[in-house]
Amino acid sequence: MSHKQIYENSVRKAVLIAKKLRDLHDVGELSVDTYTALLGGTLGCALLKEGNPLSVHFVMFVPTILGQGTMEQQITWLSKAWELNIIGTYAQTELGHGTFLRGLETRADYDEKTQEFVLNSPTLTAYKWWPGGLGNTANYAVVVAQLYTLRKFRSLAPFIVQIRDEETHMPVPGVDIGEIGPKLGMKSGNNGYLGFKNVRVPLNHMLMKNQQVLFDGTYIPPKNSALTYGTMMFVRVVLIRDASLALAKASTIAVRYSAVRRQSPIDPNKPEPQIMDHITQQLKLFPQVAKAIVFKANGDIIYDMYAHVSQEIEKGALERLPEMHALSCCLKAVCSADAASGVEVCRLACGGHGYMDCSNFPTLYGMSTAVCTYEGENTVMLLQTARYLVKAYGQAALNPQVQLVPTVAYIKKIIEEPEFVGFDGSSEAIVEAFEYVAANKIRIAYERVEQQRRKGAIPEVATNRCGIEMVQAAELHGRAFLAHTALTEIQALSQKVSPALGEIFQLLLELYLVDACLHGIGDFLRFIKLTEQDVNGLELHFQECLKRLRPNVVALVDGFDLHDRILDSALGAYDGNVYEKIFDAAKKSPLNKEAVNASFQKYLKPLMKSNL
Repeated sequence: MSHKQIYENSVRKAVLIAKKLRDLHDVGELSVDTYTALLGGTLGCALLKEGNPLSVHFVMFVPTILGQGTMEQQITWLSKAWELNIIGTYAQTELGHGTFLRGLETRADYDEKTQEFVLNSPTLTAYKWWPGGLGNTANYAVVVAQLYTLRKFRSLAPFIVQIRDEETHMPVPGVDIGEIGPKLGMKSGNNGYLGFKNVRVPLNHMLMKNQQVLFDGTYIPPKNSALTYGTMMFVRVVLIRDASLALAKASTIAVRYSAVRRQSPIDPNKPEPQIMDHITQQLKLFPQVAKAIVFKANGDIIYDMYAHVSQEIEKGALERLPEMHALSCCLKAVCSADAASGVEVCRLACGGHGYMDCSNFPTLYGMSTAVCTYEGENTVMLLQTARYLVKAYGQAALNPQVQLVPTVAYIKKIIEEPEFVGFDGSSEAIVEAFEYVAANKIRIAYERVEQQRRKGAIPEVATNRCGIEMVQAAELHGRAFLAHTALTEIQALSQKVSPALGEIFQLLLELYLVDACLHGIGDFLRFIKLTEQDVNGLELHFQECLKRLRPNVVALVDGFDLHDRILDSALGAYDGNVYEKIFDAAKKSPLNKEAVNASFQKYLKPLMKSNL
């Protein structure tokens, strides 16, 4: 299909999905899990391989109204949105600015005479760029803009803005709107651009749960500026689960293929083995299976934590909001980067066949690598977390009596016990070592920022000069949290299942932790007195984990319960008929519909006959 045909067919399917959601609602069978399956990467990707043009409506437009709107605004807009009487998107990112929100240029100037906001895009770079569904699907948008009242800049603020007529779908006057064109992946997401020229919206279209503008232009700021970005924090939490699913899909395809493909005799006197019997293939694939499970456990924990913190925020308690924001930022960055890298590792593990579109790796990589940049570019996310961590370290270093929140409490360990002792290679020791290493990285970032400040650098310049140390500290903080949660959650899970399955879970835990430790061995050697014997022990333990996991790894990926329609891969089909499915896919190529392509008569034959 052409780009245009892919979009139009996706809208057709998206409408059928929406009707099904309504039917399920009418019979009382609609749940959050159903929404997640239909709009996310499980059932949703089986129906819409390149993304659903209505996803942002449900994932961002509706949650923003819930999180940022007053009760009156929710009553006005939520029923329309849930029933799809209107279709919305979330317009924040601009052509010239993305993750740096303070750089956004779209302006909303309050006119107290008419009690309206006047929206303008003063430059080309102020055009909204990237919102899913914006190009041709949505008729409303939550637009994030610079708020000016009484001719003073106040803050960034979200506004509900009509962008297309509800009957004709034509752009409303003053709105310049369109689609941004094909992308690496998510080809039916209908990402768009949006510009404003003197577009007026009523006062009550500014979402005012956290900040308000009164009739006369008086501005009432939010209790905490981070409250304005609640939608992004919610989506980042969800993306950790998406990273788990991407790795589950990729590892399922690659593991199943590796059980079918035979190549390169290990023993010259025996037949070609399954390529999964090569330890180098196990090295590529088995850690991805373990990461998928660890990320799933962490995703569930973070989601529950977000729900709990959100309830506290509703009651006016904002103490844990900075912690939640910092954790969601760094985990989004670490998990999305590992998922994108893991998908590519799995593709390479399938050799040349993994390069074919019928493997589904190209689409899967396009979807997973997009997460590294949307909802906050990963490096910027790590820097946001690092600023929080450096501040926490400073508080603990200057005041030993200070109580740090649970996710950063480990920082006090290196202040109270500067030397790590007792590394025995166990899972518990690796987790403790991760926290010790992360705390030391945070200490170094703090000390180097302070050195720059003592030399006269303002805090922002000092932070920039120490950006490398800051990013490293935040990444290790995320990996320490992943390791700690993996230990507690998987050990608890192991006690709830059969002893045989519990043993496999423990094995996966050990594989994940030892692999993570070996990947960061430079930092471990720097801050912990590991001997060559310790490192040798870790390497041999890792290889033993691969060997012990080999008999069960196909059953493990089957346990992800991903239907063939969801995987959409000739290489990863449940029945193992890889070569038949690859050949069937090849025969479906449009270039095979005729024995001689028109280009032969038009171009090739004249070339070949030209010198006769």
